[in-house]
Order: sequence, then C-alpha cells, then structure tokens
Amino acid sequence: MRTLIYGGRVIDPADQVDSRLNILIEDGKIAAVGPEDMAAEKRIDASGRVVCPGFVDVHVHEDPVEDGRIWADGERSVFACMLRMGVTTVVGGNCGSCVCDPGDYLDLADRDGAFVNVAMLAGHEFFRVQAGAKDPYGPADEGQVTAMAAGIRRALERGCAGMSYGIRYAPGLDGRELIGTMAALHGTGKLAACHLRDDAAAVFGALAEFLDAAAALGVPAQVSHIGSMAGFGQMERFLALVDARRASGMDVACDCYPYSAFSTGLGSATYDDGWLERYGCGYDVLELCEGPYKGQRCTEAIFRDQRRAFPECRTVCHVMQPEEVAMALAHPAVMLASDATLHRGQGHPRAAGTFPRLIAEYVRTGRLGLYDAIAKMTVLPAGRFHLAGKGRLGVGADADVVVFDPARIRDAATFTDPIRPPEGIDLVLVNGEIAARDGRIVSAPLGRAVRV
Repeated sequence: MRTLIYGGRVIDPADQVDSRLNILIEDGKIAAVGPEDMAAEKRIDASGRVVCPGFVDVHVHEDPVEDGRIWADGERSVFACMLRMGVTTVVGGNCGSCVCDPGDYLDLADRDGAFVNVAMLAGHEFFRVQAGAKDPYGPADEGQVTAMAAGIRRALERGCAGMSYGIRYAPGLDGRELIGTMAALHGTGKLAACHLRDDAAAVFGALAEFLDAAAALGVPAQVSHIGSMAGFGQMERFLALVDARRASGMDVACDCYPYSAFSTGLGSATYDDGWLERYGCGYDVLELCEGPYKGQRCTEAIFRDQRRAFPECRTVCHVMQPEEVAMALAHPAVMLASDATLHRGQGHPRAAGTFPRLIAEYVRTGRLGLYDAIAKMTVLPAGRFHLAGKGRLGVGADADVVVFDPARIRDAATFTDPIRPPEGIDLVLVNGEIAARDGRIVSAPLGRAVRV
C-alpha cells in the first residue's frame, strides 16, 4: 500500500526542511518527498496543515504489565494518551523505575505491539531492588553494586537506550554506588538520565553530583524534567552551569515539560519532612488526584492521613514558577518531554497535553518559533537517545507522522480531567498506518520496540 500525504507544510528540522511538499509512504517507510504528485492507493489531503515527524517523548513512565501483557486501555493508558497528542515514540524506564525487566518490556512490545513505539532505559532503582538493596534510604554493599551493574549491562545488551537514576527516590545511593553502576555505560555511547537528588536551593549540589560522575566516566548525561528541579528561582544559574559543562566539552542536555506543577506519589521521598520549607509553601499547594479527596487541595490533616493510608496516591504540587519553566524551554539544550505518569487514568495533564501545549502556549504566544518547537519535539530527542529512523521525515525514515492545524492545536487535558484528548491534531501515523484521527485511536496497537 502506497500512501501520499499531499498539500501540507512539511517541517522536518532533522533535514532542515520547511516547505510545501508531498510525502510518499510505502512499507512503513518514507519512500519519497517532493513537490510533484505521486501515484498512491491512499491519498491524504493536508492542505492548510503542518506535516511533521511523529513527536518523540524521552521521559515517560511506561504502562504496567498485567497478565503478561502491556496494559492497553485505549482511553486511560499512558501510551494511548501519548498517541492522541501526536507522540509516536516514547522512552520508558525513567527516574530509575521500571515496571519489569526493561529487556522483557521491549520483548512484550514486539510480541503484542503498543500504541506507540517504545524504547527503554535500564532503571537503577529497579536493579537495586533486584540485587537485594530494598531499603531506598540505606546503602548498598559491594556485592549488590556489582549485581546492579551486571543487570544494567544485560539490559543494555538487550537494546536499552541507556540507564536512568531517580536519586531523589533512592537517597541511600552514595558516590561508590553511583560510579559503580554508571560504569556499565562506559564505552557504549549510551546515556545516563537522572532525576537529581534534590531540587530548589539544593539543586546545584545535586547537579554537580550527577554530572561529576558522568564526566569521570565519559558518559553522556541527561538531566530530567528541569522545571521541577530548578523552577523555583534557580533556573538561570542552573542553565549557566549546564552551559559551562557543555562549553568544556561535556555531553549534557536537559528536558522539561510546559507546566508549573509537578506530580509524584504522596508517599515518595519528595514529601519527606522538610518539603514545606524547601518550597516555601503550605499544604494547600498539594492537589490529590485519587481517592476520597480527589481534586481537593490538602490540609495538614488530609496530608498526614492520606500519606499513611494511601501512599501511592498520585499528587500534583503547584509550586513551580511559570517564568522559570519558560526560560528552560527556550534554551537550545533543552528538549520537550512530558514526565507522563498515570494511575488508571489519574494524574497530571502533562500525560495528555504536553506536546500540543508547547505549540498553543509557546508558539502562538511568540515565545518559540514553530520550527524550533518541532525540533524540540522530534530531532533533538530522537538524536539524543540514538533512536534510529525516528524524529525525521527524510527518505528511508520510519513513517511516523503527525498532521495538525497550527491555528487550532491545543491541549485540552486539565487537572480535573487529565486524559482529555487535545484538539487540532488531524492524523497520527505510526509505522506508515493511521493510528489516531481527530483525537481518537482508530487502529490496533501499531508501535513496536525500538532497540539501540
């Protein structure tokens, strides 16, 4: 089957393309790109629309595995939300966490498909627990560090794109463990991504801890969701420190989502004693996404009761400064990523709105150019994680494509309805076939594993 997408404005920053062109798709690949008409059995009129590579989200918390399969709820799953907002490739296993062995997860994606293409990171905390270091606040012994590193190496050999840390969630990690596990990456060219140990005023020491280890081993470093790490008045200095490392020859980049609230579990270390002082806030900044207090802001009594009774409850914490987030997203070394995480459809609207929101809130308001915004959503993340064939529309690339109306595209998800599909996205193609139309999934899962 040959499919022609014609009449649209093709924006492909990977090949520095921004012109009215036609795209021919055959056998799941881009077969030809040009201004001329081309014969095809299926023709898609993209007049008045932007045609660009499928969006690439490199910081996602993957859907769970149930009964030996990836959970594929077409409304509530993370991957379904990704697809409806134009994301065609994700990287899971972030913040040190994996729902199962990441190599096994890739095998499941190949066996059964997924709504989007799936790459994985080897999560440090997952392998920490597997090695027997089950107390996140306690240190690991030498044998456990050796076992962690061996597990991570096996995951990399099975095609994981790198490894991830969630030092905030495993504060017992020390320098010996950090170097000992990150050494699994040495010489592979694959990166380490990190949710830093601390944020706000303490973020600078946390940044140095991670980057010093990566520099010592010659490992590329990815600093995760920096809006929620330095978006409290520290962003200018934080970006300057990253720039200084880059100017000194270090391979380091960052990602960020376009919201001024973060999300995590109520029982996580983020809310250990001292969090109110760290953010200079009261309990009312905290919104609960599940349970008897869903949609309500906390009081001290609700916080203490629910943290004890329902520690896995998803929360949204409204503490980041919008201008700090905007500063991050404007930086050339910062790509877009959602940090999507949902529990049965409950959580933060970033899981369903991040990518259209960048265009609606940043491009249409003049804070970013459309070409630059698309680069942050396609070629920058795909290239950073070495996702071959993704994030571009050149001949031979995988035919993952988004067709959208630049005047209408916007996020519709809210904190009370976090999975509402966006508006203005006409079509999403995964591996050459239409997967979503006008915010609705219209096919069986078309995505597959992406091994690096």
